[in-house]
Amino acid sequence: MGIVRSHIELARAELSEIADEVKRVAVLGGIAAGLLLFLAILLPVGFLLFLGEWVFGSIGWGVLLGTELCLAIALNCVAVALGVSGRSLAAAFLVAVLVGATLAAVLVLALPNEGWTRLGDASGINLEPGVRPLAIAVAAIAAVGALLGLLSGLRANGIKGALGGLIGGAVLGALVGALSAIRLGSGPGTALGVAVGLGAWAGLVGTAMVRQGFDTDAFKARFWPTQTIETTKETIEWLREQTPLGPRQ
Repeated sequence: MGIVRSHIELARAELSEIADEVKRVAVLGGIAAGLLLFLAILLPVGFLLFLGEWVFGSIGWGVLLGTELCLAIALNCVAVALGVSGRSLAAAFLVAVLVGATLAAVLVLALPNEGWTRLGDASGINLEPGVRPLAIAVAAIAAVGALLGLLSGLRANGIKGALGGLIGGAVLGALVGALSAIRLGSGPGTALGVAVGLGAWAGLVGTAMVRQGFDTDAFKARFWPTQTIETTKETIEWLREQTPLGPRQ
């Protein structure tokens, strides 16, 4: 009994040391895994922020563009999982690239600002030349937006929606007009074009998913072994015919 107790005490002491070593390795491994996970998050986030500062002149552009890019890719993954046709997704991507590139080129070349400037010079309005393009752009686009909002509100909710559509269209038009009258420069102009392109990409993919709809039965069928079940049933029936088993229940 003394020898047995000695062996038991030895095993307990050794197991205690092993447990302490396991805890030590687990803690160190957990710290290493946590740091690697943090690194996996830090690198792409830091790269996007650096890219936004380096290319577009502001970290904010990196945050915005990174968010839109992740959202667009996530929507594409969901669309592929739901069975949206690849042709629709490719068309959405190409349209988004075209929209973003066109807007970026227009803003970088400051074509809207140049147009509003020439229109202000030709109008002869008594305003400071630096403010004149902005005032004309805001007034003109706000008027167009108010008219479109009024018509849209009347069509949707009648007279009740007309006032809301008028105000909303005027505010949105004023913002668009102010943006079109500002000479953004190459960095912000390109960033804004990319942002609009990414937003259009996500919006078009979402529209494609809504148009196709969600067929619950077809989605379930992708995860149900229908062919195997039917083949098994046919095999069972064939075996019953080949080997009589008495009256069927």
